[in-house]
Amino acid sequence: MTQTARSLVIIGGGLAGARAAEGVREAGYEGPLVLVGAEAVPPYIRPPLSKEFLAGTDDRDAIDVHPREWYDEHRVELRLGRRAERLDPRSHRITLDDGTGLPYERALLATGAAPRPFGGPGGDLDGVRLLRTVDDSIALREALEPGGRRVAIIGAGWIGLEVAAAARGYGNDVTVIGLEAVPLNGAIGDDAGEVFAALHREHGVDLRMSTSVARIVGEEGRATGIELEGGDVVAADLVVVGIGAIPRTELAEAAGLDVGRGVVADAAFRTSDPDVLAVGDVASVFLPFLGTHLRTEHWANAEHAGKAAGRSLAGEAVEYDDIPYFYTDQYDLGMEYSGYGPLASGVAPIFRGDREGRKFVAFWLRDERVVAGMNVNVWKVNDTVQQLIRSRAVVDPAALADPAVPLEALAGVAG
Repeated sequence: MTQTARSLVIIGGGLAGARAAEGVREAGYEGPLVLVGAEAVPPYIRPPLSKEFLAGTDDRDAIDVHPREWYDEHRVELRLGRRAERLDPRSHRITLDDGTGLPYERALLATGAAPRPFGGPGGDLDGVRLLRTVDDSIALREALEPGGRRVAIIGAGWIGLEVAAAARGYGNDVTVIGLEAVPLNGAIGDDAGEVFAALHREHGVDLRMSTSVARIVGEEGRATGIELEGGDVVAADLVVVGIGAIPRTELAEAAGLDVGRGVVADAAFRTSDPDVLAVGDVASVFLPFLGTHLRTEHWANAEHAGKAAGRSLAGEAVEYDDIPYFYTDQYDLGMEYSGYGPLASGVAPIFRGDREGRKFVAFWLRDERVVAGMNVNVWKVNDTVQQLIRSRAVVDPAALADPAVPLEALAGVAG
C-alpha cells in the first residue's frame, strides 16, 4: 500500500504525539495529518501506570489523552498497531511495518523510550516484569491485587519506588534492591532520597541498598527469587525490573540524523534534517535557559513540549524553554519537582519546613541561584519555585530556609 499525498506525520502514539497533533491543529494547519502508533490503542498518559492506575484508583478511561472521536473531529488519521520501519529524508517517505509508504512534508519523531531489561541471567524467566505500556500495568496490577505475595523490585528509582508503594497497598511483601546507598540518588541526591527511604521503611518495605544483583533464579522456567552478589537469595513470587529506559533512536540513526543521548534537536525541535523534528523521551532538545541540550523523560515534557513541537511541525516559529517538571505520589506523600537535574547534581539541598514530618520545600543552588526545587506535601508553591528558578536571582540560603521569608520576595530580587 502507498499513500501519495504528502502529510504531516507524527511517529509515536504516546502523550507527546497526541499533544503534537493538538499543536498542529491549534497552529491553524488544515492539511492531512497522520499519527502512527505502535500500540493498538489511541494515545494514553503513562505516569499513572506506576501510580494511580496501578494502585487501582484510576480506571482505564482516565488515562486516555483524548476520547477516540477527538481524532476524527480534528481530522487526525490514526495508524495504530503499526511501526515505522524506515525514515528516508531524501525521498521524504516513511515505510511502515505493513509495507505502507507515507510521503511526508514534515515528520515528527515521538518514539519515546523502552524500559531497560535486566541483562543478567534469568531476565527472560516468567514472572519477570517490565513496566511501560498499559498492558504491562494491567498485568502487573492483576498479579499484585490478590496480596500476600513476595515482590522483589530491581531498581530504587521512581518506577521502583512507585511500584513498591502500590504493591504494599495491596498487602504484598516488598523488597527493593538498589545499587546506590540511598534510593533516588541519581535524581535528587542522598539528603532528599533519605526522606523516601524512611517513608518506605515505615511502610514495611525491605530496602537492600548498595546491593547488586547477580541473577534472577527460577524453577521450571519461572522466577522464584533474586540472587545477590555474595550469594544471598531474596525469595520472590514476582520480580519487577525498574532500572531506567533507553530512548528509541533506531529510526533516527538509520536515517542518518544526529543522535547523542537522544535525537539531537534545536529549541524548535528540528533535528539535523530541518524537515524532521523530535520531541519527548527520545529527543535531546536545546534549552536556551540552560544553554545546552537536555533529554527529559517526564510527563510534563511530553505534555508541554509535545504541543509546542506540533506547532513547530505546522510551520509556526517556536522556541521551547519550559522548566522540566515531574511529580510522584507514594503512600501519603505527594511531591512536585521543577528544575534542572544536571545543575542540581552533587549539590546538597536547602530545606524549608518540616523535613522529618515530610512537609517541606527543598532547593538546590548553583552559584547562589536556585536551579531546582521540590515541594513535598506543600501545595500551590510550584509556580513560585519555577519563577524563582527563572529569575536567576541571587538568594541568601538562610532566607531560603526561613518559612517567614516569602518565596515571592526572593524571586523578585535582582540577580
